Order: sequence, then structure tokens, then C-alpha cells
Amino acid sequence: MITMVVGEIANFAAYAFAPAILVTPLGALSIIISAALAHIILREKLHIFGVLGCILCVVGSTTIVLHAPPEREIESVKEVWDLATEPAFLLYAALVIAAVFTLVVHFVPQYGQTHVMVYIGVCSLVGSLSVMSVKALGIALKLTFSGMNQLIYPQTWAFIMVVGTCVITQMNYLNKALDTFNTAVVSPIYYVMFTSLTILASVIMFKDWDRQNPTQIVTEMCGFVTILGGTFLLHRTKDMVDGSPSLSSRHSKLTEDDNFDLEGIPLRTAESLRSS
Repeated sequence: MITMVVGEIANFAAYAFAPAILVTPLGALSIIISAALAHIILREKLHIFGVLGCILCVVGSTTIVLHAPPEREIESVKEVWDLATEPAFLLYAALVIAAVFTLVVHFVPQYGQTHVMVYIGVCSLVGSLSVMSVKALGIALKLTFSGMNQLIYPQTWAFIMVVGTCVITQMNYLNKALDTFNTAVVSPIYYVMFTSLTILASVIMFKDWDRQNPTQIVTEMCGFVTILGGTFLLHRTKDMVDGSPSLSSRHSKLTEDDNFDLEGIPLRTAESLRSS
């Protein structure tokens, strides 16, 4: 738990020194390290396709690092606030809030227990706003520690409130998704949606791609797609040992033979929840 807290603090600090379009996709490196440590410490067998997935994540991450845009020079939290209140990002934020409200009010009560995309959709949409707020707060703290106090501005406290609200909402629905559906299904889908929406929000708010040429942008997208492929492959094959499915995979096969939907089936059915 201590190392997890330290890691989250380091991840928070990274947003203050690098663009979100670089920091967020590199979260895939934690998947590689977790898989490697599980293989070494817990003696969990890493399938050959899992190794290939790790290699793809490393290649994609390296590609993004080499072609990422430079960090925008910001001298005050007011500059971040001005970026956040431009029409393009306000439109994006309004669409996100409207989509989240629709999902929470209409789709979560009816389909939350049976469709994995409902909970993950809420987490990913809110997460894209939380990352932008975290980056703004990180910049404010960085400037404060360097001698330019940003805590005197109301914009800093506004970003703090947005961070708190978004993180609580995001963690709430992510926990619901993990409690209801198989982690092997939730993790890769959440990573893809969260990272994609965060990159989109960063491009709109901080205009990362305005400082790059088309070749760099295409290369970054190729690196991102490579990471997605590696992440999917690693999660998809983590229960396989030497080419043979493990007990959980055989159980999934039995479930499939019983005419159940394998990919989106929740761990607990809606009927069992109502009966309990």
C-alpha cells in the first residue's frame, strides 16, 4: 500500500512536468512491471503471448516518448484556467457532463449490472476531466514550490474541487465495474477508453498537436495502438499456461457451452442481485 501511494504521488507529479498525452499512455508500463514481478515473486507463469504483449507495450511506450510534444511553458495557474475556459474545451466538458449524467440517470439503473461499457463509460469520461484538473493542480503546486505562490488564486481551489469530485466519482464506478464484471474484461477496456479520452481532452485543452507535424502525430498514434495491442494481448492470455487454458479459462469454456455470453457476462446476474 505504501508503494502504491508513492507511485500515485509520482504519477501526479509527472503531469506537472510532462504533457498528459505522454504521461497517460505510459501507465501501461505498470502492467508490464506487475506481470514481471508476479512471475518472479509469486511464481506465476507468464505465457509466451504475455511476454509478447509486454514487448509491444515497451515498443509503443518508447515510440511515444521519442515523439511526444514538448511541455507547454506555463507561468501561472491563470493561464491554465484560460485554456480550460476556451470554447472548444468548454464544449468538450459540457458533452462529457451530459453523457455522464445520461449514463448515471438512465443507463446505470437498467444496464449497469449487465453491460460492462456503462460503468466503464462513466469512469473514462469523468477520468478525462480529472486528469486535466490534476495536471492544472500539479502545475499550480510546481509553481508554488518554485516561489510563485498559486494558492492565492481562486482558480487553484476550483481545480482542487474538480479533482476531488471527479476522482471520487471515477473510483466509485470503477469499483462497481470491478465488483460486477471480470477484471480481465474491465482492465483493458477501461485502459483503452480512459487513455483515448484523456489524450483527446489534452489535445483540445493544451493544444499538444499544434506544436507537432503530421508525421509526429501519426507516429504517436501508432505507438499508442501498439500499447493497446500489447495490453489486450497481456490481459487476454494471462490465464494461459504453456498454450493450455488454466482453470478459469476452462470454466469460461463451460460457461460458453451453456449458451452464456462470455465477454460481457457479469459475475453476478441481475436476478441474483434482486433476490438478495
